[in-house]
Amino acid sequence: MLAPQFGNDSKSAVYMKALDIFTLARNISAYIGHDLAHLQKNGAEDPNIYFTGDIVQQSISLGPQILKAESQPYSEGKHKYAASVMRLSNLLYKNCERLERVNSNGKDFLPLLRKELKRFRKLQHTWRLTL
Repeated sequence: MLAPQFGNDSKSAVYMKALDIFTLARNISAYIGHDLAHLQKNGAEDPNIYFTGDIVQQSISLGPQILKAESQPYSEGKHKYAASVMRLSNLLYKNCERLERVNSNGKDFLPLLRKELKRFRKLQHTWRLTL
């Protein structure tokens, strides 16, 4: 699967980091998803498998929200979308913490994603001040 094209007009650092986070989250999700795809002994699926899809969905939503914030003409609209980016990054971080508790070999890569999210948060703080 190719990375989605959020738009080529924005090359801001926060946008580029969002693309990196999406790529990393997608690869980690695929790796962990294979480990969690098996049914449990009682025939039920592992409920933690849904968190793998959540990290992909939340990370793919970062880019368009950043572009929307940057394209708004008034500061109210910019701050609305910037708040959405903050909520998405917080949810993504919490889902990474949840996935670190599952029984999978892929959970070893989640600290890397959390480290990138911490870098993203620093960039995001500076970015929000410039909006």
